[in-house]
Amino acid sequence: MWQKDVAEYCKTSDRCQKANKSTGKRLENIIKIQEPSRPWQIVHMDWATGLPPGGDRSYNSCVVIVDRFSKTPIFLP
Repeated sequence: MWQKDVAEYCKTSDRCQKANKSTGKRLENIIKIQEPSRPWQIVHMDWATGLPPGGDRSYNSCVVIVDRFSKTPIFLP
C-alpha cells in the first residue's frame, strides 16, 4: 500500500519532478555487456585529461584501460 502512496506523491511533488526531469532519452537501445570469463577478455578505455604536467615529456593526459574481469587499471601517458 505505501509503495503506491510514494509513487503518487512523487508524481505530484514539484521537488521530485524537478529532481527527476526526463532527458527524453530512451533506454531501449542500451545493450547489456556480457560478463567476461577471464582477465583481459573485455576492457574499458577512457581518457584522463587536464592533469598536472609530469614525466620527462610533461604529459598532462593519459589513457585509462580497465580490465572488466579484475577491475585492474592501466594508465598510459
